[in-house]
Amino acid sequence: MRLYLSSYRLGEAREQLITLMGGSGKVAIIENALDLYSTRHRLEHRLQIYDPYKEFANLGLEVIEFDLWLYQEQRNKLYEALKSFDLIWVLGGNAFVLRRAMKQTGFDSVIHDLLAQDSLVYGGFSAGAVVTGPTLKGIDIMDSPNQVPNGYDPSIIWDGLGLIPYNIVPHFRSLHPEADLAKQAAKYMADKQLNFKAMQDGDVIIFENNLSRYICATQ
Repeated sequence: MRLYLSSYRLGEAREQLITLMGGSGKVAIIENALDLYSTRHRLEHRLQIYDPYKEFANLGLEVIEFDLWLYQEQRNKLYEALKSFDLIWVLGGNAFVLRRAMKQTGFDSVIHDLLAQDSLVYGGFSAGAVVTGPTLKGIDIMDSPNQVPNGYDPSIIWDGLGLIPYNIVPHFRSLHPEADLAKQAAKYMADKQLNFKAMQDGDVIIFENNLSRYICATQ
């Protein structure tokens, strides 16, 4: 299993991400955590603030937008489509919206199969990293679980994907608008004795061959 989990954007280990991928490859960018926002809003954000497609293209990678929602209740088609990629990169946004998309399309089971086969790397930041843990309990301090895009099942999914054995709190002690909320989420998890890691923006967690390493941005 190969994972590259970042607090914000690509973090401070880009070279190690490329190495994890084998030096090159094709990237599927999943934006479903942003499905609360209009297409226009997302394009404006991409043009004015942050463009993940450009970031990966500058690294010499082929980048394709991949909308999970197009595969609602089509698990087999989703599996066939995703297995052609070398990296699945899941953007930040609302973790509960993202988790709903993963559940309703069967991504949550497909990704387990693909990672078990070691056919690709799962990567993501913020919400894309948060959903890899055991639970979303405490993340509701940062993201509203009650905001639901049209067509989504309103039921709240508290279980994470269970790819890693602890929860992730992104943007901790960072120059990020959600830094204060991250502090509150970390306190909640500590009070509830949940196993978690609070990540500062720039930090990266890499899993490979059943081993993990933590790249700290401040070191």
